[in-house]
Amino acid sequence: MPDDTRLRRTCFGSYDLRAMSDVPDIERYAAERARMVSEQIERRGIRSPRVLDAFRWVPRERFMPPGAIGQAYDDGAFPIDCGQTISQPYMVACMTEQLALTGGERVLEIGTGSGYQAAILANLAAHVYSVEWHLRLMNEAADRVRGLGLTNVTYRCGDGSVGWAEYAPYDAIMVTAGAPSVPEALGAQLAEGGRLVVPVGDRTEQVLVRIVRRGGKLERDEGIRCRFVKLVGEAGWGAD
Repeated sequence: MPDDTRLRRTCFGSYDLRAMSDVPDIERYAAERARMVSEQIERRGIRSPRVLDAFRWVPRERFMPPGAIGQAYDDGAFPIDCGQTISQPYMVACMTEQLALTGGERVLEIGTGSGYQAAILANLAAHVYSVEWHLRLMNEAADRVRGLGLTNVTYRCGDGSVGWAEYAPYDAIMVTAGAPSVPEALGAQLAEGGRLVVPVGDRTEQVLVRIVRRGGKLERDEGIRCRFVKLVGEAGWGAD
């Protein structure tokens, strides 16, 4: 990758993170992170060593709104700008484990939000492509992820419900907002053997759905109930 620290912040364009940076205080909340992993994530059945290590490393406090750092390791979601949320740590871990990442994958994330999930995925995959509806959220999230020295993330501001066909197919796709049904375009952008995790349901409650492409067909399993902000876009809900 060329040595280029320029950042492209245009809506419906990409935002390439290329500059490494030091993180001098990343260990400040290490004990809180370890406790969160042990009590909120591991205790509830998350077993992947790679996933657990990523959660021990990524500083969730850096993705919280100003004045809310003290609540970074609480067992719950928290509101952020633009009517969105940073998801409960356990839910982030549950969805991440279902992608079964080994390190060489190309991952599509729908709903960048605070950037916390993108940072987790960037620790586990070769490259992450993240689509966010709100330009301001995208820019702020990208700054946070860049501040951790993570350079394998590319961002786009746009309608995530239709995916990002330019870089398809993807080995894994994660949707961090509730959809009325599994978006057809996302299933079409899955590679053979690829995994798609998406909350599906109404505007107030969803069930976590896992899709796997095998032999050209999409196999579907349903998991736990959950509650996410709505997926806005052509294959989602309206923006009102």
